[in-house]
Amino acid sequence: MNTLRNKVQLIGNLGNDPEVINLESGKTLAKFSIATNESYKNAHGEKVTDTQWHNIVAWGKTAQIVEKYVGKGKEVAIEGKLTTRSWEDKDGIKRYTTEVVCSELLMLGK
Repeated sequence: MNTLRNKVQLIGNLGNDPEVINLESGKTLAKFSIATNESYKNAHGEKVTDTQWHNIVAWGKTAQIVEKYVGKGKEVAIEGKLTTRSWEDKDGIKRYTTEVVCSELLMLGK
């Protein structure tokens, strides 16, 4: 059960081409965001689509696959874990972001 403590599975479409960074250490990092959509009917019976954006980070071989085969608009299924990190912006204000660190990626669609 420990593997279920922090596990995320998402299916969505990339909003932009991934940003791929080759670090001095030799590691490859890919950053991208995907949109997931959920539809429901509101109180007036109208169909409403709710879109959520998720920041994804992939490392190593997964990042290399993302760089080679994944682009804007592509549908992907990802599995990973949620992480939150912080940094100070140029004004000295502490900022936070939550990302999914991708451990598995499956390309869907055409």
